[in-house]
Amino acid sequence: MNVYEIIAFGIYLIAMLGIGIWFFFKGKDESEKDYFLGGRKMSGLIAALSAGASDMSAWCLMGLPGAIYLVGMGQVWISVGLIIGTILAWIFIAPRLRVYAIKANDSITVPQFLTNRFLSKSAVLRLVCAIVFLVAYCIYMASSLVACGNLFSTLTGGFIDKTWGMVIAGLIIIAYTMLGGFNAVCWTDFIQGMLMLAAIMLLPIIMLIMMGTGNLAGGFMPWLAEDANYFNLLSSGNFDWKSISDILSGLGWGLGYFGMPHIIVRYMSIKSKKEMRKSQIIGSCWTFAILVMAAVFAIVAHSFVGSMSATASEMVFVDVVRQIFKWGPLALIGGLLISAIIAASMSTADSQLLLASSAFASDIFKGTIKKNATDKQMVWVSRIVVVVISIVAFVIAFFGDSIMKLVSDAWAIFGAAFSPAIILALYWKRFNYKGCVSGIIAGFVVSCIWVFVKIDGATIGTITNLYAIIPGFIVGFIVSVIATLVTKAPSNEVMELFDEVRNSDELKYDVPEKEDVKLEVEEA
Repeated sequence: MNVYEIIAFGIYLIAMLGIGIWFFFKGKDESEKDYFLGGRKMSGLIAALSAGASDMSAWCLMGLPGAIYLVGMGQVWISVGLIIGTILAWIFIAPRLRVYAIKANDSITVPQFLTNRFLSKSAVLRLVCAIVFLVAYCIYMASSLVACGNLFSTLTGGFIDKTWGMVIAGLIIIAYTMLGGFNAVCWTDFIQGMLMLAAIMLLPIIMLIMMGTGNLAGGFMPWLAEDANYFNLLSSGNFDWKSISDILSGLGWGLGYFGMPHIIVRYMSIKSKKEMRKSQIIGSCWTFAILVMAAVFAIVAHSFVGSMSATASEMVFVDVVRQIFKWGPLALIGGLLISAIIAASMSTADSQLLLASSAFASDIFKGTIKKNATDKQMVWVSRIVVVVISIVAFVIAFFGDSIMKLVSDAWAIFGAAFSPAIILALYWKRFNYKGCVSGIIAGFVVSCIWVFVKIDGATIGTITNLYAIIPGFIVGFIVSVIATLVTKAPSNEVMELFDEVRNSDELKYDVPEKEDVKLEVEEA
């Protein structure tokens, strides 16, 4: 246990709690929209980094580098898929979703948007969405708790074991999520996003300097000769099904961005068209930088650290930090960089908790149980749900898998269920309510079968070596289209709403915003 690491770590955690307390007292009388969506007043910078930080989670500093470090460049296709997916989502999903959500009865959650998109009063779609949310977010948060538990145990030299580490991290996440709502989540995500990017960009440079530029080739070449396939983009070294399926699975990760609720809700919170343009640039660049550097870090770390076991590979980031910053007060920097992993874990967990609680409070409690619920009742119901989900996530984390496995399962379930629905809702005028419900259920069921059903002790995903999001997305998309075509077309009002959004000035970048025009008039 290093005292300096503990001090830096403690300062970081206190700062995150302080943000939650600040927004709690600042927004005691805030409305439902303020608590769940920040009143649609997020700036482009905050929204972009919040979306990125809530997306990446601990797997970006532990799971992904660990996989590339252990197996080689054949795993880098995940980064490629995510980079393509995030850029396409910022370009084609973010602007239209923001406008559509406002015009569709000022929707503040993804289930609300999908329901209001069809001007429906039925609670079926909201109930289906809530079930998907609860299942996937419990798995997703479990991955964050596993990461936090491992780090607490490592930092304290085993004084705090993994289980108690998960408990402490969970209590902190619950605290600032319950206290500050969407504003606290976005601001903590902003800080955590900057910390994550600084850490993953700084470490490879320091490792290369420490290895010495003169000895760099000599340091790499013996290892390269020992494992010639490490730098091969074909994971098996040959163009066979193993390599093809790994490439398809890696690229398939990008499909998740079109329907990942805790990411796309950030699109809905951006305050203006002008800020949206900023978010598109910043968000795409941030994701590109951190994913590329995660791969670079893993490759350099393999030469710097040497071989590690499969179970220890997810801790390679921590191992590198502790080797570099191990002398006296330098460990303060090490503690801060290790905090970047906790930052990544918490930034995803808080977003997931808020989205899951908002889905239950807005779409189940107010939408079905108590339709005249007040804003105050809504906020408190969501806080109770935050606690319940955290308890379930803790149980999954206690008996669960690796960080990478938990994240990949949750990502696949969300992407398969919601990505086809969001794409079709935004771009297909004929798309109807029954097609949306059918597609979400189909994608959810297929991805769950792929992830959980075992044959002779192995899951279908393991047997086929194909990531669950691919069959889930394909089936969800096809079922959505077929169910829409064989059922009644949406009403004229729904068609008119679609046309209103499509022709909105908010989606035409050559037309100035009303706010900009008003400001120019006032200045004149």
